[in-house]
Amino acid sequence: MRSDLVFGALSHVSNRYQLCQLASKATRKLHKPNTRLQDTTNEVLVRFHSTNPGTDAPEPARLSQPIERRRAA
Repeated sequence: MRSDLVFGALSHVSNRYQLCQLASKATRKLHKPNTRLQDTTNEVLVRFHSTNPGTDAPEPARLSQPIERRRAA
């Protein structure tokens, strides 16, 4: 049930309002067309149960690749 998912996600986020804000932002970013919004929301809450949604993790792809710069002709 979704209430179990919410209580699991609250182990990393102490404030319910903050959990709702983070979950809605993540649901908007992760939602795929032709899928149910409820399934995406449940997936987000499962992810929040296993990781802390408030921390910013560095993106390894962005850090490992050098930035190409164009030179003026």
